[in-house]
Amino acid sequence: MNVAFFDAEYAEHGAAPERRRSRGQGGSSICSVLRAAFACACAIVSGLCYAGDSDSAAASADEGEEEVIVSGEQPGPGLWKVTNGTHVLWVLGTLSPAPRDMTWRSKQVEAVIAQSKQVLERTTINTNIGFWSRVRLLPAALRARKNPDGANLKQILTPELYSRWTAQKLRYMGNDRGIEEWRPMFAGLQLFSKALKKSGLTDSTPVVPAVRKLAKKYKVPVVTLSVKVELDDPRQAIRDFTQTPRALDIACLEATIERLETDMEPMKQRAKAWAVGDVDELKRIGFPRQRNACQEALMSAPALQDEFNDVKNRVINEWLTAAERALAKNDVSLAVLPVEEILAPDGRFAKLAQKGYAVEWPQS
Repeated sequence: MNVAFFDAEYAEHGAAPERRRSRGQGGSSICSVLRAAFACACAIVSGLCYAGDSDSAAASADEGEEEVIVSGEQPGPGLWKVTNGTHVLWVLGTLSPAPRDMTWRSKQVEAVIAQSKQVLERTTINTNIGFWSRVRLLPAALRARKNPDGANLKQILTPELYSRWTAQKLRYMGNDRGIEEWRPMFAGLQLFSKALKKSGLTDSTPVVPAVRKLAKKYKVPVVTLSVKVELDDPRQAIRDFTQTPRALDIACLEATIERLETDMEPMKQRAKAWAVGDVDELKRIGFPRQRNACQEALMSAPALQDEFNDVKNRVINEWLTAAERALAKNDVSLAVLPVEEILAPDGRFAKLAQKGYAVEWPQS
């Protein structure tokens, strides 16, 4: 199954703060990137989502990189249409990464929301871990960020891969020594987050807040979809999470490095194509394999396999059930999905077509 939909799903605990400080240093969240892999893992190890870098490293990394420029208001792609008799569900495709300084506005989306009976929200993944419990778990979560045997990246990566890692780290992060002690997947995901920022991209989508605002303006009910994850022993869940096989951990880092080496320009082109609504160009560019490799690593802890798979299936089924319910009772509804999943042959949008609903693509 294509994993792109995790771009739009997020964990309520541990995933929202984007600029929290860590140990008094410049904070930079990698939660958004973790969401792309698997939101539940980020919820379990919320302490992994924040990392500090020295000011000198951040300063040296902010110089000289070409940014993607998409200025002013942009409409994004048109709407995909799903019909059940006379009932219509319009599906809005979001993209991440997106241009950081872009303002999104679509007259078509506003017109649809004005007619809609419901707007289907993104699915939230909630845990039963309260604030103070998360505070108490933070030391264990921070330890889980590092290699269990205390090894550093130079010791566990091949010389060739370590050389590639060093080149990308210097380009986007400067001379950050602390990250050398991190597990490969988290080092890679943090590097990716820094690369996005330096390239004028953001892992946050401007679409969802705008849709919420429009729904409020036209007094359209927003259907909030939620999956609850019950953790009987969160500390043990963190310990279990550290048992991901190192080979998969390294595979996530390698896929991230490969994406930075080969996909930065396509990533910018993808963002521009989405901003101006060029669906054909999005299909032509395609999407990289990094998310698959990193999700596989995050979900590979043996003791957590069943829990991860259960949550993934519940997220899928929650959205499909809500979409079918809207198609059954509403003349017009709107839903939001990542455009990568809409274009995928095995995503939730494709599953609606497989169930016999008529689907139409927007014109570029």
